[in-house]
Amino acid sequence: MSKLIREGDYILLYLDRRRTYLVRVEEGKNFHTHKGFIQLDGLLGKEYGTRIKSNLNVEFVALKPILRDFIIKALRKTQIMYPKDIALTIIFSGIGPGSLVVEAGTGTGALTMALAHFVKPNGHVYSYEVRAEFLEVAKKNLKRLGLLDFVKLKNKDVTEGIDEQNVDAVILDLATPWLVVPHAYKALKPSGNLVSFSPTIDQVLKTTEALKENNFVDVKTFECLLREMRVERGKTRPQTLMTGHTGYITCARKTLK
Repeated sequence: MSKLIREGDYILLYLDRRRTYLVRVEEGKNFHTHKGFIQLDGLLGKEYGTRIKSNLNVEFVALKPILRDFIIKALRKTQIMYPKDIALTIIFSGIGPGSLVVEAGTGTGALTMALAHFVKPNGHVYSYEVRAEFLEVAKKNLKRLGLLDFVKLKNKDVTEGIDEQNVDAVILDLATPWLVVPHAYKALKPSGNLVSFSPTIDQVLKTTEALKENNFVDVKTFECLLREMRVERGKTRPQTLMTGHTGYITCARKTLK
């Protein structure tokens, strides 16, 4: 992986902890901010982590974006899953390089990007979404991160069935996950994992009942709360504001009948 910034690379321009910008570096292109504009071609051939000043003499840092940055800065038409929930979903799904994964619904692709990142280079994600306009945005987000080759976007209703067989995991982020549980059972390998993200406890209850009725075990539900710390000598304490409840994550494993 190159340590130098090249034509067409994405960088994360860091001003401070609240103001960052995901930008594609192109020759002759300027990036305008309220702190002045930055000549992006001045970064070509420089190392990531380089400091650069705007025409108003305000200093930015050109960082190499990580997966979290692409997710947070994703083009969106819908609410996306938070990185904290995506991280737990990945862990509970048990996926890794070479895994085959069914996802529904795609939305604008935040979770899809993370799944594709972890199954490459030999795995694949089959992502179901009923709204074609969302898939177009997801396609752009995946292409920006170079992950489109590892995903098949499907404009289909997953509650009507899953085409794939013998997959390692089924991951759901939709309004009625319990309707997908019987289809997920047929699609999964023995001992395969199902993970479902739902914002309300009523959805969790219906999904849990469906999982137990369809020969899944190790059925558990979690809520992940994340609070950043303010770290400053003599003033260190939790931040006043935090990302509280976003949703519940339910996971389960398929057994043989």
